[in-house]
Amino acid sequence: MKVAIYTLGCKVNTYESEYAINEFIKKGYEITDFSDDTADVYLINTCTVTNTSDQKSRKIIRQARKKNDYATVAVMGCFSQIRENDDAILDYVDVVIGNNDKSKIVDLIEEYIKNKKKILNIKDINNSSFDDMEIDSFKTRTRALVKIEDGCENFCSYCIIPYVRGKVRSKNPIKVIEEVKKLVSNGYKEIVLTGIHTGHYGADLTNYDFSDLLSELEKIEGLDRIRISSIEITELNDKFLNVLSRSKKIVNHIHIPLQAGSDKTLKKMNRKYDTNYFLDKINKIRKIRPNMAVTTDVIVGFPGETNEDFNETLKFVNKVIFAGGHVFPFSSRMGTPASKMANQLTKEEKHMRCKKLISVFDELEEAYYKKHLQKEVFVIPEVYADGYLTGHTDNYLKVKFEGCKELIGKEVNVKLEEYKEKVLMGKIM
Repeated sequence: MKVAIYTLGCKVNTYESEYAINEFIKKGYEITDFSDDTADVYLINTCTVTNTSDQKSRKIIRQARKKNDYATVAVMGCFSQIRENDDAILDYVDVVIGNNDKSKIVDLIEEYIKNKKKILNIKDINNSSFDDMEIDSFKTRTRALVKIEDGCENFCSYCIIPYVRGKVRSKNPIKVIEEVKKLVSNGYKEIVLTGIHTGHYGADLTNYDFSDLLSELEKIEGLDRIRISSIEITELNDKFLNVLSRSKKIVNHIHIPLQAGSDKTLKKMNRKYDTNYFLDKINKIRKIRPNMAVTTDVIVGFPGETNEDFNETLKFVNKVIFAGGHVFPFSSRMGTPASKMANQLTKEEKHMRCKKLISVFDELEEAYYKKHLQKEVFVIPEVYADGYLTGHTDNYLKVKFEGCKELIGKEVNVKLEEYKEKVLMGKIM
């Protein structure tokens, strides 16, 4: 039987979908592309972080049903977690779960195939424990995700994720370390630690936190790079900074969401810091790691954001000198405090501000790339095509250079010679 999987949203979803792929393969299923109209099973791992995410989730679910009336269509994830009574979706699918029991999705699909009885398995996310999964191989040969945490309790005023992912739940550190060791033994040089609120790992454990886990992973032989998918500025405490200063494996790239460069907007967002706090932490990181690439996320068009507030964000982004960033227009999520706030901005105004800020980030990213020209760096190639290898440095510069595909997954010394459209062209030394 053939299975097609479509993944929307974050790296946590990517990890969970990869787990499902591995489980299907173990049971003898063939994995096919989602465009295949002859698949026997279509599985959609959904997202609901924005209104656009909702629209995409609905669209992909309906497309799956239209592809093959006889196929089994299954849905899981954040979108389905709050769609228990949504007939417009339930009419299209055979198996529905939320963010519970994702590790059981293959068994649930097989149960439906056997009995042909629709399965609706959406549980109270707030009474959940960590849903253990383990992966020993990924589609890519060089970088592997490891999900260490689920849930968030920050309750930013604009965000629906705490309501669909529940409280912070951490994976047993022994299991994390075992999973990383297996990945390393299978040839992976780099692991990416990911979660809904990654830096809050250990909040539900006794005398064990994220910094403790990083220190343990540092000891694993054969592991070259430890990458953190994203971490909040408030979690960069002295203990973390001490681990960072001693680490030989944590990479020179860190993604820290800013969300706004206006203190007034940050307060309305219920973020737990102001711009002075943010900049002070960034300076402390750069004192430890001068070449650290810091990337970020920013939301524009938050309710009540004036032109002055937005200009403060533009100035602050330039002041921090980010190496790049993602820009999102504010998306009103029903049930969140921000959805009820006055002075909601128009779609046109949000689009205009997005365009301006993206332009700023593009300039900062180009400047960061170009300052590495004529330098020698180590690259782990990930892709081979037409005589060229493409991979990333530890500070996440994308590099392309001539070479053979036998070098994929190996650390290669490359001199950076030219910048072309967000890629550095290099030469093997």
